[in-house]
Amino acid sequence: MDEVDAGLLVLVATPLGNLSDLSRRALELFETADVIYCEDTRHSRTLFSAHDISLRGRLHSLHQHNEAAQCAQIVARVRNGDLVVLISDAGTPGISDPGSRVVAAVIEAGLVVTTAPGPSAVVAALTISGLSTERFVMEGFLPRKSSERAKFYEQWAREERTIVFYESPQRLKGVVRELADIFPTRRVAIAREMTKLHEEVLRGRLADVAVALDQREVIGEIVVVLEGVSFTPVVEDDVVRAALVEQFDVGASTRDAVDYVAEMLGVARREVYQHALELRKAEPH
Repeated sequence: MDEVDAGLLVLVATPLGNLSDLSRRALELFETADVIYCEDTRHSRTLFSAHDISLRGRLHSLHQHNEAAQCAQIVARVRNGDLVVLISDAGTPGISDPGSRVVAAVIEAGLVVTTAPGPSAVVAALTISGLSTERFVMEGFLPRKSSERAKFYEQWAREERTIVFYESPQRLKGVVRELADIFPTRRVAIAREMTKLHEEVLRGRLADVAVALDQREVIGEIVVVLEGVSFTPVVEDDVVRAALVEQFDVGASTRDAVDYVAEMLGVARREVYQHALELRKAEPH
């Protein structure tokens, strides 16, 4: 069978929460697809039931544990002329969700992949964050180990683009506190439960947001949007040290002095902190 007679793989975006956020084209594809692959069949059945779509045994699971094994089967279906639809639990498939391996396999087989675009948690959070949308980078889920997260933070100290990442409710407070310790004055927007009944966006400087989070319970799906660093000219070490001395002379603590000077001069907090430690050691006892 040549490609003209082959089928099609369509990635279909599904609602983040509000089930009305489903396009007419998506509904048509769900009605006509020969097979539909989804992350969790129980979750997806709720979506189809809400729109009165009969599945007729067409729903199959495709998740992180079986995606590699399903690739050959999906390629075979498309090659044989089937209309294959791929969805995730919410949003656009393949963005920190299963799908990218399947897409690569179908393309490698010389077959056609297309999309029925729609909701995306990344774009939704970015556009309501109040931060720059001109250039951004998506980091997915951060590593569980603090040592591995530290490598990301080191890169972000020089990242001028807006940074978007996902985080779980259980780890959010700890991650935001880590970020606040390094970038206390950077702005952040934490979007929770977008398009759902209890949608909320918490905006502010990292240091303030970290305090606010400590005083409350956090639940739901979360996207974090973090301000990138603004380009600033190189500041000589002598200028940084002189500014720190001024702060120490008026009684500022090391932490307060470092925060103030880092923000005032636009110098990385870690760099200012190193100068502060050296100055403190040199003080007469």
